[in-house]
Amino acid sequence: MDFILQAWAELQQSLFEAVVVPLAFSMGLGHRLEEAFNATGWLLMGLVQLLILLLVLVPLERWRPVEPVTDPATVHTDRVYTLFHRLGMFRLLMFFTLLPLLDLGFAALRNWGVPTWHMDQMLPGWTDVAWVSLLMYLVVFDACDYWIHRAQHQWTWWWQLHALHHAQRQMTLWSDNRNHLVDDILRDTLLLTVAYLIGVAPEQFVWVVFITQLSESLQHANVRLSWGTWGERLWVSPRFHRRHHAIGLGHEFTHPQTRRTTLGGCNFGVLLPWWDMLWGTADFSPGYPATGVRDQVEQGREYGRSLWQQQWLGLLRLMGRA
Repeated sequence: MDFILQAWAELQQSLFEAVVVPLAFSMGLGHRLEEAFNATGWLLMGLVQLLILLLVLVPLERWRPVEPVTDPATVHTDRVYTLFHRLGMFRLLMFFTLLPLLDLGFAALRNWGVPTWHMDQMLPGWTDVAWVSLLMYLVVFDACDYWIHRAQHQWTWWWQLHALHHAQRQMTLWSDNRNHLVDDILRDTLLLTVAYLIGVAPEQFVWVVFITQLSESLQHANVRLSWGTWGERLWVSPRFHRRHHAIGLGHEFTHPQTRRTTLGGCNFGVLLPWWDMLWGTADFSPGYPATGVRDQVEQGREYGRSLWQQQWLGLLRLMGRA
């Protein structure tokens, strides 16, 4: 793990010096080189992710697809979302909007004497080992992600935004980043706040996101794949997550006695199914059900086909006008 981190750091430094530094000075941003170096890490991560998607996950989908791709146009829109996120454009948006506010807020707390907590100091000696520290942060962020994900499904106003992600009836490896921008901003703000609170170093946070995003791309892939009886309970598989996207299953709860349907669902875990097992939301049923949202299928509710149409309709749903 240390060797991988060292090689990654050297590659990031080379890309930064050869491309980013000259570009920053040509744009009059020489005073923002520290932020530019961090941005280089995010760009490098996205490029490596895209390479893995193309070389590994695309052939995997062709090997054992759940269903044929009959609507390539909607898949193309998902690819646009993926490029927007993985090439750092969303991070750039966050950098110029919310990140400065978070920096100011936590700087003010430090000035008021509120100490910064470094979680990796809880286990002295152990967390000096890079992979131990990384595993610890993966578990912590995944636990936070589980509860954020449940809120996205159970808070009516948030569901109006998050429903866009579930309205994809042609789910593929590109579907992970198909989200409303306001939904993404809310989620990332919460996770970044956690990162500040527990003292995660920027280079460690990049690796947490790298592993999480790659796993999420696999989970959304159009592939018949599970990890078996025991493996399914250790790491979220494409089959486990597809049930979360199933029409009338993954984002609804029907009371067994009254038959009243409310927001809810199953399989909210992002990396680890442990949280679903712990809180009673796990569903390990076999099969690969059709994906989508009930009102989209039964009532013809429109969620949009282009990126801009999807974003606009999401805002209208949030305001109760669509």
